[in-house]
Amino acid sequence: MTAPALEVFDFLKNQHEHLLVDVRSPIEYQKGHIIGAVNIPLFENDERSIIGTLYKHQGKEKAVEKGFEFVNPKKSDFIKQVKQFTDQKKIQVYCFRGGMRSNSFAWFLNSNGFDAVVLKGGYKAFRNYALNYFTLPKKIILLGGKTGCMKTLFLSLLEKNGYHTLDIEQLANHKGSAFGSINEMSQEPQQIFENKLFSQLVSKSNSDYLIIEDESQTLGYNKIPHALWLQMKKAPIIKIDMPTELRLQHLVNEYSTTNKEHLIKGITKISQQLGPLATKNCINYVEEGNFHHAAELCLSYYDRTYDYKYDKKKNEHGFKELYMHSSDLNENYFLLKKIIDQTILLWKSN
Repeated sequence: MTAPALEVFDFLKNQHEHLLVDVRSPIEYQKGHIIGAVNIPLFENDERSIIGTLYKHQGKEKAVEKGFEFVNPKKSDFIKQVKQFTDQKKIQVYCFRGGMRSNSFAWFLNSNGFDAVVLKGGYKAFRNYALNYFTLPKKIILLGGKTGCMKTLFLSLLEKNGYHTLDIEQLANHKGSAFGSINEMSQEPQQIFENKLFSQLVSKSNSDYLIIEDESQTLGYNKIPHALWLQMKKAPIIKIDMPTELRLQHLVNEYSTTNKEHLIKGITKISQQLGPLATKNCINYVEEGNFHHAAELCLSYYDRTYDYKYDKKKNEHGFKELYMHSSDLNENYFLLKKIIDQTILLWKSN
């Protein structure tokens, strides 16, 4: 029972036009899947475990027999599930290695009037392809600067105005700091984060450049793939700075409506760097609702960290500093846009 198979590149090329079906067990799908795929498992988690045990102790034939025993009662339901997701006939199917699970599912669909193809090499081949994609050279401009400089806001404005950006914090559901999970959805497994990042990069593959916020490699539980991270480390940086009071006001606006316990949890994460007295005072300020003074104490730590980081980069090629004196968002955006346009123009002229 074999179905037509496509290499990864051809399989992904049309994935947004056809229904993409992941037939692996739910636990495999939850750990990581191709973005946009729906899960119609050939075997449930416990069934897959039973088949694996049989294969190990009694051989392939017994495992296949048990597999058919599990699948046969579900066949009509498979058709119903596919039809619930799409009224199209073209279906793309994958399992882990492009073996029996995806082939038998696709063959069954084709026997019932569908036009199903499988991914050659399965999800494993996709992962190898995605991880290798991060190694491909990219022209990157980094937006850097101290905490509270509204880097994420400027990144969003640039995207809305037609610039090519990549919001890694949004993909990770984390802002990267000890307070990074606040006001964010729960983080997803590393493979899903990487697959989302890959999907975004592919969607912007025709871009001449990418504007990305200067990040630590680790954002909560997620980690930027090393190959991409190395390229980011070598990229030109536009370091944004603005008066401390403006940064404090931005942080207060962002976090003052947050659950106080979440803020206190973030403070305890940097307690060693703040010191016992500052940590105690900072927690007291939060409990009193004095978010301005709490943010001020936290900035004393974060500013030292950023100063140390950027002092080492000042003499590097492509490092630019942009001081925003004004609280006028449009004025600041225009200043940033001007520097980015100059950087892009320089690249194109070379």
